[in-house]
Amino acid sequence: MVLVFAIVIGVMAGFSKAKVEGVAFDPPKLRFVGLVLIAAIPQFLVYALPVTRSIIDTRWVPLFLISSQIVLLVFVWLNRKAPMFWLLGLGLLLNLTVISLNGGWMPISPETLMAEGITSKYWQIGSRYQFSKDLVLEKENTTLWLLSDILTLPQWIPYRVAFSIGDTLIAAGVIGFFLHNKAGQEKWNVYKGDLLK
Repeated sequence: MVLVFAIVIGVMAGFSKAKVEGVAFDPPKLRFVGLVLIAAIPQFLVYALPVTRSIIDTRWVPLFLISSQIVLLVFVWLNRKAPMFWLLGLGLLLNLTVISLNGGWMPISPETLMAEGITSKYWQIGSRYQFSKDLVLEKENTTLWLLSDILTLPQWIPYRVAFSIGDTLIAAGVIGFFLHNKAGQEKWNVYKGDLLK
């Protein structure tokens, strides 16, 4: 979900930046974009689509999550020269690490859930939180707790979501990629060349 939000924000920010610069919105080209779809489909089926998420055995969820993360990492590696993809890749790697070390789930603590305003009647320690990728674990029972879903949005933002440091890096990498506009860069290079003459 973080990736989807980051793409939407990145495209809007990149488009706005291009308009201000007076150039066309022309982000760098990527290869093997179909891998993103391949990675997204399992997560969509397991977390978002009500028809499938309720019938898929919970034991399969870690496999879906880890495999989709690996596919995304392959996509990032194949496009590693793209602007800001190193940051996107680092975020994915941090998430994959903490998920792999906690049984294929992204840990979330009771404290984080309560900070989101979610009372204990909606979750149980040691169990999956609703239909999410999160497993409710006490801080002391979480491997690499610092990399788990410990961050929340400010209270003045009505949308409630918990996210990780890795998610933050992923979002920054995606937004940074879309802000790197080829047309704007070419215009800057021409302008810089004129200044040096």
